[in-house]
Amino acid sequence: MNKDTSFRQVIVIGYGKVTGEVLQYVYDKKEEYGYDLAFIEHEVHALSMTGQICRENEIPFKRITDKKELAAAFDKFTEKTLIISASNNFLFPADLVDKPNITIINFHNAILPDYPGRNAPTWVIYKGERQTGITWHYVTAGVDEGNIIIQKRCEIAEDMKAYELTERLMDLAGEAFRESFADIMAQRVKAREQGFAKDRRMYRSYEMPADGLFDMTDMPENIYRLLRSVDYGKNDIFPLMRTVIDGREAKILRYRRISADKAKSEQDGGQEEKGFRYLPLGDHTVLKLKYAYVN
Repeated sequence: MNKDTSFRQVIVIGYGKVTGEVLQYVYDKKEEYGYDLAFIEHEVHALSMTGQICRENEIPFKRITDKKELAAAFDKFTEKTLIISASNNFLFPADLVDKPNITIINFHNAILPDYPGRNAPTWVIYKGERQTGITWHYVTAGVDEGNIIIQKRCEIAEDMKAYELTERLMDLAGEAFRESFADIMAQRVKAREQGFAKDRRMYRSYEMPADGLFDMTDMPENIYRLLRSVDYGKNDIFPLMRTVIDGREAKILRYRRISADKAKSEQDGGQEEKGFRYLPLGDHTVLKLKYAYVN
């Protein structure tokens, strides 16, 4: 006997770790609930695990990169359908959201109603937040405005970089999805309204903290926080931060917190003449910057 649900098909759309975990979990539950399952890739990622999961489990897979084509594909659904948007940047049209046979849920990497939009891990670090978290919510016509299904919180460590926080949030997203899945399928979620202000700040994909620039006379703690906020490791989310050193524009190639003793030893060895700068952070530590002139 199938578990309680009225959804006849489930569609997963997205990319990355959260999408892979969600897709695998929904596949594992497929027989219990008796729904059809398919995956749609809208944004192509060469190293995404979702393609492999689809091949190994024979999950129907479609790659639809055109927004209008994707909206048209969703509009053709006539059965009662749950669309799971995980790490997905496609904005669902209002007429699709309003269709009575369509329910859409979305993962957001912040505690809504705060930090809606893109690159939330960047902004919570940049603004000095001590806590953040994730939200699964129902999708409405407004961006990140739908009622909340579940939220989970985590601490932001003192030296945490954007990519480290992102990994932690992905883990929380998977946990929260598994915990709420049965209630979502049975449509018994006690969702709550966000209660946001109508003029709340929406963060756009093209925005960068401090417009990508800082002054070497800024407080070292603020520079360190800024650099951590845009540090996504090998993922080139943002261009390198820039500043002015000795009257010339420079880009920051690397940075790290080191002990004051190590910094003194390196400075005594002439490292500052080799493209490094050292800024005191306090607590007997120093921010070490590796830079290169732009021109």
